[in-house]
Amino acid sequence: MTDLDRVVVLAGGLSHEREVSIRSGRRVAEALRGVGVDAEVCDLDVALIPAIAADPPSAVFISLHGGPGEDGDVRDVLELLGIPYVGARPDSCRIAFDKSVAKSVVRTAGIATPQSVALAHATFRELGANSVLDTIVEHLGLPLFAKPARSGSALGTSLIQRPEDLPAAMVGCFAYGETALIERYVEGTEIAVTVVDTGAGPRALPPVEIVPDGGVYDYAARYTAGATEFFVPARLDATVLARTCDLAVGAHNSLGLRDLSRTDLIVDGEGLPWFLEVNVSPGMTETSLFPQSVAADGLDLGQVCRELLHLAAIRA
Repeated sequence: MTDLDRVVVLAGGLSHEREVSIRSGRRVAEALRGVGVDAEVCDLDVALIPAIAADPPSAVFISLHGGPGEDGDVRDVLELLGIPYVGARPDSCRIAFDKSVAKSVVRTAGIATPQSVALAHATFRELGANSVLDTIVEHLGLPLFAKPARSGSALGTSLIQRPEDLPAAMVGCFAYGETALIERYVEGTEIAVTVVDTGAGPRALPPVEIVPDGGVYDYAARYTAGATEFFVPARLDATVLARTCDLAVGAHNSLGLRDLSRTDLIVDGEGLPWFLEVNVSPGMTETSLFPQSVAADGLDLGQVCRELLHLAAIRA
């Protein structure tokens, strides 16, 4: 291992997930300081590049959610500056951040994912909203789930039970991005599986079962303490738990990710896991899933983050 002098935790930015990112960054920094690492939280603003260029950190931990933090742009800049960072490289981020593209990649790798269609706002207008919506319902059936193709924290997502629910769902999606992903809704148990690689290869940590009080794991359910009940490990038999772990590691590998990721999936009534999406910069707040999996595996969050930073520094 190489020594870590000073590390930077990137948090904030101007995405819709700014406040969650700040909470994540603060928690990561506190966890790192708890294991003896000098960690500074920096915002994504005009002062960042001059500051890190003048005093390069040993490595950067990215706690940015949405937009530049997950689409590869910030990572491209860090690579231009020669500054090591934790997480996937830019090209892999671009694939993973676009949910429709990520679904295509994992499907090609043999991973089950619900049938879906991705529609840009312009296409939706040009083809006529009514015709498009009627075609979606006719071929995908109901219920459906709609989400922005390039966003996180469940912003702009909707469960669609009736055809008349679709127009409002599309409006919600387009409020957070130019492309909407509409997929067949799979009834089952919602699971999140964290994957980490601290040098011995990617492995899955204990899966988290998610039971939101309101039935839908939306933005409020994710970040309001007490709004969702979590079970770690998930209350599934050992065979099904192993399938969820295999799926998450398979998605991590097929998408070319590194260091850490979190895969969201649904386990249906037959015990089959279905890939929904993957997150290359998992939340680290008090209610986030990554820290829960780390703790359930008997690990310390600060130590895990420190090991990932060491690996990033060595790669440089």
